[in-house]
Amino acid sequence: MDDFVRDKLSEWGLSELIEEFEDERINKESLLLLEEQDIENLARRTGHKVKLKNGLKQLKVLPSTSDRVQLGKRKYDHQDDSSQLESPTKRQCDFQGPEAYILQHVKTIMDCVKEHLGKDKLSEFLRNKIKSLETDKRELVGVFGRTGVGKSSLINAIIGAKDLLPSTDEECSACTSVMIKVEANRTDSKYRAEIEFIKKEEWEEEAHSWHPFLTNKGVQEEEEEDYEEGEHPYHSENDEDDGEAKMSALYGNEWKHMSPDSFMEKKYFKEIPEFLMSEKKEVMCATAKELSAKIVRYTKNGDKDKQWFWPLVKCVTVKVPNSDLLKHVTLVDIPGTGDNNKSRDQMWKEIIRDCSIVWIVTDISRAASEKEAWEILENASSLIGNGGECQQIDFICTKSDFLGTIDDLPPAEAQVKILERNKKAREKVKDEFQKKKCLKEQLSNDCFKVFTVSSKEFFKQKHLDQDETEIPKLQKILQNLNDEHSETCNYVSGAYGILSLIQGATHKDVTDEKCEVYTYLRSKLLYELDQVQHEMEKVHEDLKACLNKGVEKSKLSCDNTLHHLLYWRKKGSAFHRVLKCVVQSDGVHKPKKGEQMDYNLKLFSQMTHSITEEFKKTLPNDAKAAPFNGAIKKFSLNTDELMSKHSALELQLSFLKTEEEKVKAELNKNILKHKKEIYSSLTETIQENMQEAYKKAAEISGKGALKKMRDTIENHMESNKEMFELAKNAMLEKLNNLQVEIRKTLEKTLKESIEFSLNTEDDSLPARGAGPITQANVTAPGDVSRNLDRVKNYHDIIGKRRSC
Repeated sequence: MDDFVRDKLSEWGLSELIEEFEDERINKESLLLLEEQDIENLARRTGHKVKLKNGLKQLKVLPSTSDRVQLGKRKYDHQDDSSQLESPTKRQCDFQGPEAYILQHVKTIMDCVKEHLGKDKLSEFLRNKIKSLETDKRELVGVFGRTGVGKSSLINAIIGAKDLLPSTDEECSACTSVMIKVEANRTDSKYRAEIEFIKKEEWEEEAHSWHPFLTNKGVQEEEEEDYEEGEHPYHSENDEDDGEAKMSALYGNEWKHMSPDSFMEKKYFKEIPEFLMSEKKEVMCATAKELSAKIVRYTKNGDKDKQWFWPLVKCVTVKVPNSDLLKHVTLVDIPGTGDNNKSRDQMWKEIIRDCSIVWIVTDISRAASEKEAWEILENASSLIGNGGECQQIDFICTKSDFLGTIDDLPPAEAQVKILERNKKAREKVKDEFQKKKCLKEQLSNDCFKVFTVSSKEFFKQKHLDQDETEIPKLQKILQNLNDEHSETCNYVSGAYGILSLIQGATHKDVTDEKCEVYTYLRSKLLYELDQVQHEMEKVHEDLKACLNKGVEKSKLSCDNTLHHLLYWRKKGSAFHRVLKCVVQSDGVHKPKKGEQMDYNLKLFSQMTHSITEEFKKTLPNDAKAAPFNGAIKKFSLNTDELMSKHSALELQLSFLKTEEEKVKAELNKNILKHKKEIYSSLTETIQENMQEAYKKAAEISGKGALKKMRDTIENHMESNKEMFELAKNAMLEKLNNLQVEIRKTLEKTLKESIEFSLNTEDDSLPARGAGPITQANVTAPGDVSRNLDRVKNYHDIIGKRRSC
């Protein structure tokens, strides 16, 4: 019992009931969930019952259907303090209030059940099942785009906090390397930020590498026409600009005259001691505007008279209070390319692979023609396609309200012209997507959508209403991704199955029928497992055939591919420094602008082309599609048919039905995770086998260095063509491991569930001091049957809503 309950009882004149409430362990959460029968049990006197009901009536305020506001319909009142704007997520979505109540009530019931379980094997089994009902699902939405296109304003508009993320202005400019995550703060009402730094050793190494090159740009090693005058062989021009920006941000102009030994002196980090201690820095504010001002130095670049810390930052996680749209969703503002810092680059890859949805953000004035936006998408296509779990690509054209002299037109005419221009922009972007062969190879037409949005108009509504800004459409995407309805449905369904099993375990008069169904299900399980195994083996052989073709094509084409990579000369610049960057970065160079150079990807491109369609069909990203040609989806124990024949075992079979549905859903999620590892094994094997050549080439310098680097890589390739066969075997091994895990998980989970449902007499021997499962010792107050009826009622309600 907590102080809240004690205070309320005293306030309502029910101090006499405090002891009773303490005995029943009623806290604030369970107080709000008390029902009619609970009140009858707790308050025996009529006067007490009336007071308790009246008090609870004042506390319990559930939203009615008339209180619901459709997302995006309500007009915002413009306020100077934008952090006080009410988030659209606080007014959202059908059923949210009632379902949140249902979910919390069922969780309270299951906590009570778990607390009163015994110590026998069946009780331990049930305890684990109840624990497994809790899931912490979090979906990632990656937001890409060059600086200045309005990503920050877009995110701020979507979550209803106009000044949350600092935007680029006259005083500060965006930096391209810091990743920003935006998620819900579910602990309090504060705006919080967690700042994660790169390792101090990484910065020391990076700063030392930049210093001699930036301070001696005109001083070059004597090379054999390997690079042009004024260009340094180790860093491209864009990279040099980036290096100078980083050094100036942290050290100001004095870095040019500093000794490298002084780079790590504590005086430069006195405001961020967490960096030197390898700890995260935490910031907390009352408003979005305050937080934005405090984190700007970690996410943006600005006046050289001030110290800026973004070069040291790996990631900033911003936590927003009272944001239901972000309850199970994290928005990630992602740099367009990876980073030369290895830890930032690794995080970049991992985040992209884990994105369920990717938003490419660009200015509407040049949406179809902007090279950088399409380069971002093309560079990341394999990571979000077969190498990731992305189910939807949204191309978002910002500043859709901007149209020349729009302010001189009458409002109605301005609105028409904006909407006509936006429609044409969407059509142009879709046409451009059709031309991108590498994108269409990885992504289907169905997953590509185009939106024209205006963050400015969403708040002001001068020329467009909120729906026409299309911000509500993006909010709806996040709302669907959150899928709180599904979370409630899954929890209630699982709870219903568990309570059904407990109730069924108290029935001891159907032993013969149990034996019959038990024998059938054991046999049926083995049959269904064999069917799944057969289909998976067929898929394995089909993919193997595609890989064999890819290996042969790779062996025949690798010399030409490598020659093209090694003897390609970028117009107007020295190839020596480009190749040096590639070998120093394990075969992948990511310039700040322009196309990514990935030698590993190019070398095994024939293998990826050979398996693309088969891999996409076997292990699809689409949540509605079925992996392994639907083998897991087709798996069934026929519990519905058994229930119609054996009504006396309906409770046990209901549990088995929910367990089957649950394990299949979990397997599909696990498959999505493993498929990323399977696909990336090709590139990892190639990179691992090329590592020796890259390392040797990176160490070469002096006269004739370019020729020596080329020879080193070519000779290595000539004697290591078996790496394509190794890559094939690595992929097939990982696929086989997944297949073994799928069968093992299905068999173990359902065999155990069948045993405890229908053969408990043999496997639920009680421990000393613990009795078998009975209605009397499982829950208090109340009993299993009453809680089962409650949860079944919720289960039926949610089922009807889901079918609407």
